[in-house]
Amino acid sequence: MPSARKPQLDLTDATWLSSSQGDGKNGDVQIAFVDGYIGMRDGRFPDGPVLVFTPAEWRAFVLGARDGEFDLT
Repeated sequence: MPSARKPQLDLTDATWLSSSQGDGKNGDVQIAFVDGYIGMRDGRFPDGPVLVFTPAEWRAFVLGARDGEFDLT
């Protein structure tokens, strides 16, 4: 099954959000909602790569995290 290509998002004016537990800088995962997609980056490296999710992918990720699917302990 071929995967759908995601657009190159213009993140120049994106508003990046951090978790309520972090300070927005030191290693926080940050997200931004841009053009119907969700971008996610490492707050320590704001000029680094950004993962781009569709709304369905983001929902699956959030629900999996909420259910402990990614708990490595």
